[in-house]
Amino acid sequence: MSQRTLCHVFHESVERFPENFFLWEKVNDSYQGTTYRQVQQSVYAVAAGLLALGIKKGDRIALISEGRNDWVIAELGILHAAAINVPLSIKLETFELKFRLAHSGTRLIFVSGAQAEKVREIKKDLADLERLIIFDTLPSLDTDEMSLQDLMLGGQEYLLQNGEAFSQYWQQISQDDAANICYTSGTTADPKGIILTHRNYTANIEQASGLLPIPESYLSLLILPWDHSFAHTAGIYTLMMNGAALASIQIGKTALETLRNIPQNIREIRPVFLLSVPSLAQNFRKNIEKGIRQKGPRVEKLFQHALKAAYCYNGLGHNRGRGWRALYKPLVWLYDRILFSKIRESFGGRLEFFIGGGALLDIELQKFFYAIGIPMFQGYGLSEAAPIISANVPKCHKLGSSGRIVSNLEVKICDEQGEKVPVGEKGEIVVQGENVMAGYWRNEKTTAETIRDGWLYTGDIGYLDHDGFLYVLGREKSLLISDDGEKFSPEGIEEALSSASHLFEQVMLYNNQSPYTSALLVPNREALLEHLKNKGLNCRSQDGQREALEILYQALEMFRKTCAEKKLFPSKWLPSTVAVLGESFTEHNHFLNSTLKMVRGKIIDAYRNRIDFLYTPEGKDFYNHQNLTIMARLEE
Repeated sequence: MSQRTLCHVFHESVERFPENFFLWEKVNDSYQGTTYRQVQQSVYAVAAGLLALGIKKGDRIALISEGRNDWVIAELGILHAAAINVPLSIKLETFELKFRLAHSGTRLIFVSGAQAEKVREIKKDLADLERLIIFDTLPSLDTDEMSLQDLMLGGQEYLLQNGEAFSQYWQQISQDDAANICYTSGTTADPKGIILTHRNYTANIEQASGLLPIPESYLSLLILPWDHSFAHTAGIYTLMMNGAALASIQIGKTALETLRNIPQNIREIRPVFLLSVPSLAQNFRKNIEKGIRQKGPRVEKLFQHALKAAYCYNGLGHNRGRGWRALYKPLVWLYDRILFSKIRESFGGRLEFFIGGGALLDIELQKFFYAIGIPMFQGYGLSEAAPIISANVPKCHKLGSSGRIVSNLEVKICDEQGEKVPVGEKGEIVVQGENVMAGYWRNEKTTAETIRDGWLYTGDIGYLDHDGFLYVLGREKSLLISDDGEKFSPEGIEEALSSASHLFEQVMLYNNQSPYTSALLVPNREALLEHLKNKGLNCRSQDGQREALEILYQALEMFRKTCAEKKLFPSKWLPSTVAVLGESFTEHNHFLNSTLKMVRGKIIDAYRNRIDFLYTPEGKDFYNHQNLTIMARLEE
């Protein structure tokens, strides 16, 4: 049987698409492309350089860098040396980095100049670490450091003497060999190292390509961190297998500057599709709506009418334009021409769709992007499944669902006893296929708990409908529990609330066997201050503080009314009491993990007093002294 390793897949793409551009990177003032053949030459030089340094099969080599050409070249080089890559987030603090490097037994690290200092701070206490390979030019290098250029020069010399032996060496790599150790965020315990084999990856990119064919003409700007499992497989490797191209964001001097480069880079690259997560999607929407509001009340009113018409015409996607919906077609065409097409120009004019992953994507958010002509198709996956399990795609989609299951993957929904439940009933999502991980690195106990009889127990709650679409309701560990023992996933409501008004930035629901549900609400400070200014008020006055709370309260009431009219969520799980917060949930304060999901335990611990107050008679009043105090500090 021929081996389906990432190395073999890359070699096949080079043979089929040698002159196609694979990687695009901003150099000086313009993007420049690198072909598959050129990338291969660099990859071979890196791999040979590693072998010249004494790297052996199975050695762990870490990679911590912003997304760039060197990221892909380094990982493919590691894999061609038969080593195991440990991709790490640039957002990790030094103590988090230290745990992962020590636990994996990393021998060598590829690191960008911007991240090098983090590793230098902790390397003296990492017994297995031998060397750093630095991507960028630094003022000086320590004795255990070398530049990427010097590594590649050593590799080129190695290939002159051992070219044939090197070719035979990488071709002997087995599809069952480990390719990556990807660490979980570690929000509830020590991070777990997910062992993904070459076949886990190649099986998943075959599954993804079967669901969504990728023409070689496709180009995507990879906005998500490249160590993110979703970006790693759906971005880098799915594009690679199909001869398509990916571009990196222009790296700024700071993380904020890099973020600010995204809109301009989108216009420059003109991607065909983008990968997104809910937090990015919400930011895109809020920026679009902000731009519309700035054009005045008439344009804003026209935009709202256009959205309503498009919502009626589109339905849930699978029934778009059918039956009575066809009556809206001329109106939607007109609105698209005069409004929506202008919005799409800001995304480069070629963008056909987003693929959303990472967490639940609110259905109203999906309807919004569908209406403006850039559908955001929700998918579902888990790093332990390499990660893609299901996805909506242009040819087959149903908004609100996470799409149909990829090919060659078995999925069943199980009750608490592990028994399969009938179609339509909810339970834990359990999967089996070649994309399921080999296990957790140095953690046999958790591996045995997670993979049982060949089935991966995801810990996510969901159900399959009669059309074969998967609906994911949320993590079992984050369920709300009412005083009568009933359980409900909060994630859908939280996403819906965050998207319901430009006044809301973030929301976390809480109910731990309580008579009603409460919420921690992070308001959009800029929007509130703008509202007060338009009213001739400021947050230093009591009138201004009450007005700020009043507009938040009215937005919440509107959400409750919409939920009741559309029967979106059971009323008992909507927040009855609310604590308004003055600080956002961020990675810096550790309230978000590296994949931008809320770390509920830490948030609850930090705001325990505020939560307890919400279950007192005074706390039930939205205009209580705690919320008023937070409003008084809006301008600080």
